[in-house]
Amino acid sequence: MASSEKTELPPGALEGLSGRVGASLRGDHDGRGLRIGLACGLFNGAISWRLLEGALAGLADAGVDRADIVVAWAPGAFELPMVARAFAAARSVDAVACLGAVIRGETGHYDFVAGECASGIQSVQLETGVPVVFGVLTTDTVDQALARSGSGETNKGRESVLVAVEMVRLLRSAPFQS
Repeated sequence: MASSEKTELPPGALEGLSGRVGASLRGDHDGRGLRIGLACGLFNGAISWRLLEGALAGLADAGVDRADIVVAWAPGAFELPMVARAFAAARSVDAVACLGAVIRGETGHYDFVAGECASGIQSVQLETGVPVVFGVLTTDTVDQALARSGSGETNKGRESVLVAVEMVRLLRSAPFQS
């Protein structure tokens, strides 16, 4: 299910919380000074490349210095959690965005690869405390993957890196610091 107007947060909803709770926290997209790892899958590499292009544009817009961006290429989506774990364990980056595509074929391979990739990425971030974002397209067709990796604001690579920056900023806010 795609996002729609029916599922979007109403304008002003977060601001309206201020009088009802002690604190309402949210990160921002200020990437200045952050180090970002991009784990990309070579399988379906043309889609990964398009996601990477969107990610690099998003990081530039967020103010991340290009010298603070590291790209690592894994054989495919199934291997992305291992690359993300290596980035996170080394503490060489503040966040990781995993980019790739799993496109449904005629066998059940899709279900295993997509599910295990998602599960592995989630495990890495929960085990390490480093934000690791699932920017892996899981589509039924190549055309769907191409649509989600096109240029502009709706590129899922772009969205993924902005989520990564936002998560770092949220987790660095005062209530989460010890």
